[in-house]
Amino acid sequence: MLKQISNWLHNISKNWVTLIAFVVFVGFMLIVLPQQAAKSESQTGASASPDTSLIYSADDLYQMAETYGEQGRKAYVQVRFTFDLIWPLVYTLFLVTSISWLTSRFLNSSSPLMRLNLVPLLAAILDYLENVFASLVMWRYPALTPVVDVLTPIFTFTKWIFVGGSFLLLVLGVGGWLWQLRKRTRG
Repeated sequence: MLKQISNWLHNISKNWVTLIAFVVFVGFMLIVLPQQAAKSESQTGASASPDTSLIYSADDLYQMAETYGEQGRKAYVQVRFTFDLIWPLVYTLFLVTSISWLTSRFLNSSSPLMRLNLVPLLAAILDYLENVFASLVMWRYPALTPVVDVLTPIFTFTKWIFVGGSFLLLVLGVGGWLWQLRKRTRG
């Protein structure tokens, strides 16, 4: 099944799809994300957020919930189920199509490395799990949410590992593609 998903992603990663995904991603990075970060900080009264933290504990999560206050927690949850439904789709589409497009330029189509285009999908799944679990903690606060409060930081940390890994794969893909281009021009 994973091979079929990977193959489908390679098939849809045409030049124009990859270019559109890149333009949308850059637009989000330059326009939408800065506005959203400023809005979020003004609504929660804090710059710390589970989404942008790499390492934090359940106690840190509860401290964030306390710092946000009731209105800030409501705003946090609302953003997770509006903006944060779209953002993971945007970065995942960009990463999946770019990695697929690049690897198809220098790897044999039967190579198991072609399935590296699935890594961003795992990042997105972890991002959504983080959002749901952090929202549950915020929504229930000041009540404790055992297990969920411990899993949320784990989802966040592993999300960042897979997001970072996806961008590393993107850089390696650009390097592999350039190497292949150089090899063709010399040969």
